[in-house]
Amino acid sequence: MITAIVFVQCDVDQIPSVAESIVEIPEVSEVYSVTGGVDLIAMIRVRAHDELAEVITGRLAKIPGIVHTETHIAFRAYSRHDLESAFSLGLE
Repeated sequence: MITAIVFVQCDVDQIPSVAESIVEIPEVSEVYSVTGGVDLIAMIRVRAHDELAEVITGRLAKIPGIVHTETHIAFRAYSRHDLESAFSLGLE
């Protein structure tokens, strides 16, 4: 599984509608409204790199209200949940 983190800048008054449109894309697992230099962060998960172009440039970037996107590809995932399950002895 390939994970892409997409930073999205939007027209300010369109942030909610852009977020709702992005989350309707099946490969998008989450969309966060955030503070800072970007308005939204979208988490995209696909099986192959070829799919990223279709999802990001073919669908996401064409949503009305999006001004700019910046995509980051994850190499490795670190998660407290993954570490806890890896070291769990099954005791609760």
